Amino acid sequence: MTKTIPYQQLPVDQDDVTYLFGPDSTHRSGVKPGEIVEFTIANSTIYPGTSRRCWIHVPHAYDSSVPAALMVFNDGWWYLDPEGHVRAGIVLDNLIHRGEMPMTISVFVDPGVLRDSDHPKNRNTEYDAFDDRYVTFLLTEVLAKVEERYVISPEPAMRGLCGGSSGGNAAFTAAWHRPDAFSRVIAYLSSFSQMPGGNPYPKLLATTLAKQLRIFMQAGHRDDGWNQPEMNWLAENLEVAAALARAGYDFRLVLGDGGHSPNHGGVVLPDALRWIWSDHAA
Repeated sequence: MTKTIPYQQLPVDQDDVTYLFGPDSTHRSGVKPGEIVEFTIANSTIYPGTSRRCWIHVPHAYDSSVPAALMVFNDGWWYLDPEGHVRAGIVLDNLIHRGEMPMTISVFVDPGVLRDSDHPKNRNTEYDAFDDRYVTFLLTEVLAKVEERYVISPEPAMRGLCGGSSGGNAAFTAAWHRPDAFSRVIAYLSSFSQMPGGNPYPKLLATTLAKQLRIFMQAGHRDDGWNQPEMNWLAENLEVAAALARAGYDFRLVLGDGGHSPNHGGVVLPDALRWIWSDHAA
């Protein structure tokens, strides 16, 4: 069915732009909020010496007799914060209430913090690496705890990941290495250019049999290095999108204005979730 989209004038200035939240990023009348359950991983086997906080969003109507879908959000509280740039818990409540995505248990995972270290943040080590450590950590150390309390579908088509910047790298890489565990990805402003050894995906997508992945990408016209020959975050995202198109993937690319800001990605989260789950709505 043809969709009609109202005309909206594009801004002339591509650098200084702020997108306003839509109605699905605010509390809506008649929608009961989900429960937020916090837990801590104090000792990691995959990332020794790190600890981190995690949160589980449990929809109000969750029924343990029916396996739920799963979403994992990197950068944990930053995505869940109801006053923040993304407000994912509010968005999830609204979309699940209306059946625009399946009943979903969502897990928000903070990056690790190294104890007794002069450089305690372990985020780039975990998120930018092109290997299976992070997805193994999610499956064996995070989700193992979640599945002690909640019934989650084991089917990869019922599991997704979301992240931005380096967190976008982590979401993309986790699904790439374990498409048997996650098949849906939301990647905002992914910092492919700062992955150790460079961005592997344009070549891999051109030379590897297509995986069963559905990918939503968001990029910014004025992302870091947008007009530079090297470390150009905009160009790297466009090159990955082009490689996905050539390889026949089910993907969507949304371009916004502004720089390396979470604003646009946060505002479009309802649309991103609707799209990646459009073939599995309740």
